[in-house]
Amino acid sequence: MEKRRCHWCSDVPLSLFETHNLPFAIALMLLVFVAAIQILGLADLFEGGDTEFGLDAEVDAEVDAEVDVGTDVDSGSSSGGFMDGLLSVFGLGRVPFLIWLSMLLFVFAAIGVSGQALVQSLLGAPFDALAAGALAGVAALPINGLAVRPVAAILPQDETSAVTLNSLIRRDAVIQTGAAKLGSPARSKVLDRFGHPHFVMVEPHDPTLELAEGETVLIVRRDGETFYVIRYESPLLGPE
Repeated sequence: MEKRRCHWCSDVPLSLFETHNLPFAIALMLLVFVAAIQILGLADLFEGGDTEFGLDAEVDAEVDAEVDVGTDVDSGSSSGGFMDGLLSVFGLGRVPFLIWLSMLLFVFAAIGVSGQALVQSLLGAPFDALAAGALAGVAALPINGLAVRPVAAILPQDETSAVTLNSLIRRDAVIQTGAAKLGSPARSKVLDRFGHPHFVMVEPHDPTLELAEGETVLIVRRDGETFYVIRYESPLLGPE
């Protein structure tokens, strides 16, 4: 008795769920997962958009550390330049990471599935899944780097307004909560040079002073995450 075969799937070139195409099926499933993250808005969990000082402190501290060790980094500029060039070829940094990852997954799957179909038509059998995945991965990185360029040209470019902690020194702060005294800092609001608010903890530079809530003070120095401030002795010295 002759076995009945599926007349529409026996010669279908897009055999996505066959064993030899398993890496590319996984890539497409990951692409769907990334798209779901974007649609549901969960991508914000990977970004620090809060202007509260508690979240900004770690980033700003890293920026300060980069400034402090700038001379050490310069000594390895040749290796850093090579890595920067390599990442540029792959398109990293030109677009947001999730967009880059989505494009890479799609390019990887497209190259893999079409490549396996071509190999099967030429040789009669596709490559092993691991070998095909490795070859497609090597090809996908530079091809995705090329594909990212026109996308990056279309997307609006963001200009960074990140500031270091030390840049807040010599700026006015308004005490928001409680009184500031020695050993008992108060939460204060300070605007950076871009007009963005930061909430920092301040203590009086003069240990004998106590600064009241609502008072405007001048930041004069910083020790870790605590800023030290002085009072405007004369109204003429106050903020405009």
